[in-house]
Amino acid sequence: MVKQLDFLAGFSYYRLVYFCVLIDVFLSWFSGTDDFCPGGSIYTNPKESSLFLSLGRHVDVYFPSRKRSRISAPFVFSGERFEQKKPSIEVLPDECLFEIFRRLPGGQERSSCACVSKRWLTIVSNIRSNEISDNKTTQALDLNYESTDKKGGDVSEVEDEDVAGGYLSRSLEGKKATDVRLAAIAVGTAGRGGLGKLFIRGSNSSRGVTAVGLRAISRGCPSLRVLSLWNLATVGDGGLCEIAEGCHQLQKLDLCHCPAITNESLLSLAKGCPDLTDLTIEGCANIGNEGIQAIARCCPNLKSVSIKDCPLLGDQGIASLLTSASYSLSKVKLQALNITDVSLAVIGHYGKAVTDLSLTSLPNVTEKGFWVMGNGHGLQKLKSFTVKACRGVTDLGLEAIGKGCPNLKQFCLRKCAFLSDNGLVSFAKAAGSLESLELEECHRVTQFGFFGSLINCGAKFKALSLMNCLGIKDLNVGLPPLPPCESLRSLSIRNCPGFGDASLAALGKLCPQLQNVELSGLHGITNVGFLPLLKSCEAGLVKVNLSGCPNLGDKVVCKMADLHGWTLEMLNLDGCKISDAGLVAIAENCQLLSDLDVSKCTITDSGIAALARSNLINLQILSVSGCNLVSDKSLPSLGKLGQTLLGLNLQQCKAISSGAVDLLVEQLWRCDILF
Repeated sequence: MVKQLDFLAGFSYYRLVYFCVLIDVFLSWFSGTDDFCPGGSIYTNPKESSLFLSLGRHVDVYFPSRKRSRISAPFVFSGERFEQKKPSIEVLPDECLFEIFRRLPGGQERSSCACVSKRWLTIVSNIRSNEISDNKTTQALDLNYESTDKKGGDVSEVEDEDVAGGYLSRSLEGKKATDVRLAAIAVGTAGRGGLGKLFIRGSNSSRGVTAVGLRAISRGCPSLRVLSLWNLATVGDGGLCEIAEGCHQLQKLDLCHCPAITNESLLSLAKGCPDLTDLTIEGCANIGNEGIQAIARCCPNLKSVSIKDCPLLGDQGIASLLTSASYSLSKVKLQALNITDVSLAVIGHYGKAVTDLSLTSLPNVTEKGFWVMGNGHGLQKLKSFTVKACRGVTDLGLEAIGKGCPNLKQFCLRKCAFLSDNGLVSFAKAAGSLESLELEECHRVTQFGFFGSLINCGAKFKALSLMNCLGIKDLNVGLPPLPPCESLRSLSIRNCPGFGDASLAALGKLCPQLQNVELSGLHGITNVGFLPLLKSCEAGLVKVNLSGCPNLGDKVVCKMADLHGWTLEMLNLDGCKISDAGLVAIAENCQLLSDLDVSKCTITDSGIAALARSNLINLQILSVSGCNLVSDKSLPSLGKLGQTLLGLNLQQCKAISSGAVDLLVEQLWRCDILF
């Protein structure tokens, strides 16, 4: 009893009186009478009824009950007189406690009651916002309480940082994801701005999230706008139907690997949440065309749809989405679905508002689907397009896409086995607005397609990326004079083993305005091929990544520091043949350099000392991971560099002791040190 009434300690006198009156009223109701005392009120003046609270235990008054009492309290006989034990509030049924809790003056009081026990928490969490009493007595007590606090100065007003943004955000992961915690969130956030975002990742194996927890969220958090459920096998249609019934402002829904959720959930959400704008569904095997069609019919403001690995979803569902939300749907992502060329034809004709499109692992889509989509002339606003692992991408379909998408700016092709040089060049000619092109594992693309796309691209083309393209190989025959690509600013070639010095030298002549260069994992390039590129770059290199190029050495670094030290900001030399000479050149010329990585290089303590002596360089990030020749002697130099450093990587530096690292940690308190 004492534990259950501890929450009253923080109440003001007026709220305490109000709460006690409520309890006495309900006790009298369930004792079988209409008044406090059978036979009429014992007070001639109704205002004197408050004196009932001050009656002591010594008063002997007997009133025979008119009907059988529903609450019986035990009597203890002591000598000639007997006394009655105080009844506990726990004897009240849930209905009575519900009526009491909903009449409490504010959210703070309801939160205090919810802390008493799980039973009280369950009852409080089931109170809807529109069921909270707003009678005049409650308001009067609230005003009196506020004025008392302001006069006494006992309560301080603290602004919640989460509320400043408008709505609260909560996240539950793993064992913490239970119905009890959801109920506590529903009660705790109700009076503090309302819950706006809820993320649940995984669930407790023994007490997982069920419809009970989502019911509490539905009733206590009508302002919920974002709901994300991942890996919840215990959540079924009942829980989402509760959300649909109470959270009518829901705008973003993310369902990932929830096998118990079916079309019934989407039907309820479509009716109850018409303001839905973002829908993400992944790995929900029981969701099919019917649920997606309902969303399409009832949610006219739908802007983003991402659907992955739903085997029951076919062309009918995708067609309904595109036709119903033709003028609002801007982002579409489809992956691992059993759709055919019909869906691509619908996208090409009705995707009038689509700006971002991603198609991944669609085995039933053929060349005809991409050709029809490009010739549908509906993707006039498409700006970003990603195609991955679709065997239907061929030269014919790619050319049609280039012609049918006049505003396409970013295009990414991955694992397209049937795309060749002809298709790539034709696409580059047709896509006049293209700014960025990325090719990954397109093995039929050779050197001719690579240079052909650079020559035929539009004036807006700025970035080109090649990754794991085995068809790129150095040509024995020299290329004829080609017009330069003045617009290209960024070039990235990664893990293309056939790319060598000949291609690099030709590239330098073709792209004189390069600023960002990434050549990683290329064993075929040496100083001979890279030096012409350095001399050809007229604008000045800003970011250079040469990681994993073991045949590049100090000669390249010294020339780069000499020619581009005035613009260079980031330099990655991980795994290159760099010694102290390269670091000396960097220290003397690269005054704007803020990020330097010389991991797995043959630098020594002298090179680190050269960096520390330089008055020009102001490094923020330095990595010397795997440099076995750097020892504890570099401790003073690293300490001096640490005046500007924010990150320092000393991992796998075997010559540096743990004691030296401890001293650095104490000295460089602003710097994150990895060891």
